[in-house]
Amino acid sequence: MAEFTHFNEEGRAKMVDVSDKPETARTALAHSSITVSREIFEKITNHEMKKGDVLAVAQVAAVMAAKKTWDLIPMCHPIPLTGVNISFSWEQTGDNYQLHIAASVKTKGNTGVEMEALTAASACALTVYDMCKAVDKGMVIGPTYLVEKTGGKNGDFKRTELV
Repeated sequence: MAEFTHFNEEGRAKMVDVSDKPETARTALAHSSITVSREIFEKITNHEMKKGDVLAVAQVAAVMAAKKTWDLIPMCHPIPLTGVNISFSWEQTGDNYQLHIAASVKTKGNTGVEMEALTAASACALTVYDMCKAVDKGMVIGPTYLVEKTGGKNGDFKRTELV
């Protein structure tokens, strides 16, 4: 079992000990999206959704999710985040509209923040769905993926192919 970092001597899952890893600046950028109908797009952009400002609530949900990733993903460490930023852009795709979500997360620590960025992007899309489902349940979430990350012993990563 020595080659598997998340298993103990008994073959059971464990959280990796990162106490000997150097503390470095680390960042991650994740993307998600949600495709919505023209009606939902118009209600969101005109602030006419009955549950309130969809993007403002989704942005707060994303920040909260990044901060609580360790509560949701079993092998994640609690990480002191130094920054979380969520940005949005719209793209028309035929009769529908796609909301693009970019979640950027930063820390200075001994483990990365990829999971925090992915969790933030996912929670953001899920919150948009939750706030709009009374209008149309046919929304589609995804794809969700890591765009880039910096820091750590494995070095930097930047997605080169389009998703």
